[in-house]
This record gives sequence, C-alpha cells and structure tokens, in this order.
Amino acid sequence: MRATLEQGLPALGLGPELIEPLETFSRMLLEKNQVMNLTAITDPRDVAVLHLLDSLALTGLAGLEGRTVVDVGTGAGFPGVPLAIARPSARVTLLDSLGKRVDFLRESCRTLGLDNVECVHGRAEEFAGERRETFDLAVSRAVAALPVLCELCLPLVKVGGAFWAMKSVDTEEEISASKTAVKVLGGRIQAVSDYTIPTTEVVHRVVCIQKTAPTPKKYPRRFALIKKQPL
Repeated sequence: MRATLEQGLPALGLGPELIEPLETFSRMLLEKNQVMNLTAITDPRDVAVLHLLDSLALTGLAGLEGRTVVDVGTGAGFPGVPLAIARPSARVTLLDSLGKRVDFLRESCRTLGLDNVECVHGRAEEFAGERRETFDLAVSRAVAALPVLCELCLPLVKVGGAFWAMKSVDTEEEISASKTAVKVLGGRIQAVSDYTIPTTEVVHRVVCIQKTAPTPKKYPRRFALIKKQPL
C-alpha cells in the first residue's frame, strides 16, 4: 500500500504527509471488515487505488479548503475520510443510514484526530429537514442512479454550491435521464470530468452539478417515492 501511495499521491499534487493517516485508516477499515461488511475490496493495494486515490482525485477538481462538505451515503467513509485527511480546513459531514458504519467512522476519526469531521447516522431525505441548503458541496460515490442521487443531495447544497457525483464512465444514459431532476431541483450540469486513477489505467467520472436556485420545499420526497418515481 505504501509504495502505491508514494507513487500516486504526487500525481494528484498531494504530499507524503498523507501516507501515514491514510494507511492507518486502511488498517482500521480492513480490521473492522473482518467482523462487519464494510468493503468487498480487501487487498491493501486495491484499497489504496480504488478507495483512497479514487477519493482523493476530487481534490484536483476545485479548492476544498474552508468549505463545508457532506458525503451522502458515505458507507465505509469514501470519499469523505480521505478528503478530510487531505484538506483539514474543510468541514466534512459523513452521512450514512447504517448505525454500525457510522460507529466505525466515529471511532476511526477519533483515532486519526480528525476534528474537522462530523459523523451522522441518518437518511439523506430526513437529514435535509435539519440541514437544508447549508453545505457548500455534496459528494456521493455510486450509491444510487443519478436522478435519485440528485434528489437526495441537491436539497442539502446552498445556492452557489455544487454536487459532485462519482460515477463510472459508462453513464451517458444516466446523465441524460437526470436532466429533468437537475433542473427541477435547482441545478445545472456544469461539467462531466473523466479522470484516470493514478498508478492505474482505470478511468472514472465525476458529474459536477452547480446549484443555481433554491430547491422547491417539497423535495426531497420519501425515499420509497424517490426510488419508485424518480424525477
């Protein structure tokens, strides 16, 4: 893992000081994964590439310094934990609906001394009732189809902020299907950026959606309805 990070971090413009905390988080992840399902990726090099470096690729899209970020459906902490490690001035909220995952993330962030991270157990559509349009940036990594993700994430973003959806490169139809949802929820697709994960030939994509207007208050709807009748 260390050799992969030593090679991959400079390609992202990131320094070697990140290696130790990233390795520590990975060790905690793989140890906890033996007793609960956190990740199907268990080879240390694959964790470094497909979790850590993939998450950190977001640092090259725009400045995160001093911004408030919510990671919706964070799961085992990706991309939120690596972003919080790399950008300590950013305030990162890790949101997940499974309490055991959130407990693991709280424990991990305490161990790492990440006082810029808040771990929240909750559903995005309910969390929007408490923190509506308060974040500079929402991020999410492949937890649902884009029209569904837009309704879960855009209500959390303040006007002038953005939502970044991490996707595979084969998402043209998904992006096209999301255009109505993006418009209704107060956004516009600003850019679709493909990137190669350092040390690999794996290409992933970020769909960058700018928040240009307030989201109508009737959104987000209940999740069952969002899933059944996406915008």
